[in-house]
Amino acid sequence: MTLIDQPLHSLPRDKRLAGRTAVVTGSSSGIGEAIAHVLAASGAHVLVHGRDESRAGSVAAAVEAAGGRASVELGDLAKSADATRDFARRATAALGGRVDILVNNAGIFPVGPTDSLGDEAVEALLATNIRVPHGLVAALAPGMAERGSGAIVNITSWMGRVGTPYVGLYPATKAALEQLTRAWSAEYGPRGVRVNAVAPGATTTPGNSDPDVLAHLTASTPAGVPGRPVDIAWAVRYLVSDEAAYVHGASIDVDGGILATRIA
Repeated sequence: MTLIDQPLHSLPRDKRLAGRTAVVTGSSSGIGEAIAHVLAASGAHVLVHGRDESRAGSVAAAVEAAGGRASVELGDLAKSADATRDFARRATAALGGRVDILVNNAGIFPVGPTDSLGDEAVEALLATNIRVPHGLVAALAPGMAERGSGAIVNITSWMGRVGTPYVGLYPATKAALEQLTRAWSAEYGPRGVRVNAVAPGATTTPGNSDPDVLAHLTASTPAGVPGRPVDIAWAVRYLVSDEAAYVHGASIDVDGGILATRIA
């Protein structure tokens, strides 16, 4: 199958998520932007999050121009635990007092040899990729559990389950998030909150856009080409929809087969 770009402004529309609200962190570009568009195209009221007002506002405006509903809340969630909790409160208010869907998408990926990865990069990785999702789940999942329904999706990575030289801590944070997915499923699943993960492969995003690197990583995979943000977004939509009602604690690999086959 040839992967053809699907313009986000012309996605097929349906009502499978009508009446639901969704917070998507890091949704001012890349995978998060695609998730915001796809969830809105299925009827969800989406909270677009970012740190840049212009970029986040542009995404929300595009969602609404395509017929969806979007709000915007800005914030550097990794700044402190209080900043994360404050964002959760503001997001809940912006969505009318209820969050039905949480997508922990925001993440950073500084790389380099272990002995030269600076303290600031280490702290930022741990804060953004682990502490922020933990804080948002702690703030939002109890409300979902009280209502007896909700869906959380964590965006992890294929790299979280392989050893890669010069990229040690980033995959470790994603492995931790995958383990938290299982733990949160056990904790909140019995109270109606489904928690799952999507693990992207080499995907074309603003932060991962070197065509030579992506081509090298994917040339020998079954798909043979890099993934698109919308491919990840469709998997997220499935997991938060009623179609996935019996899916708990799972991690879906959307990676073109890079992890399962490793034929390079």
